[in-house]
Amino acid sequence: MRLPADGQQNVDESGAAHFRALLALKCPRCHTGNLFLRPARDLRDFDKMPPVCPVCAQTYEPEPGFYYGAMYISYGFGVIVVALVGVALYWLAGDPSVGWYVTAVALSMVLITPLSFRYARAVMLYAFGSTRYQARFDPGARPSEL
Repeated sequence: MRLPADGQQNVDESGAAHFRALLALKCPRCHTGNLFLRPARDLRDFDKMPPVCPVCAQTYEPEPGFYYGAMYISYGFGVIVVALVGVALYWLAGDPSVGWYVTAVALSMVLITPLSFRYARAVMLYAFGSTRYQARFDPGARPSEL
């Protein structure tokens, strides 16, 4: 990748910019619009997504049933959490009884459900949504990137 004369990396060429937008749950096309309507702590509406991006009008559901695949991604997140909680309990609590493992895993899974749901959908949209970043839709993009 070539860097421009000013030494700055173009946003549209930077994998780090895409990753930051994904972590911030922003639109994959403009990196500005929010993927979700309400914050994750709003347990009644943590799953609500607008039909299109409020900034660039990119549709958030490329086809009917698109997000069924996100269940597999969410399952992967769950496996990671179960493994981390199990290892942490083993090392920090000195291998407690099975009841402690079950309780800790169940509690941690309930607590991360909103985040797991959101990030599974975001990863699905970024990886399989056939949408690429376009600087012309990003109000914060420099003129050299357009």
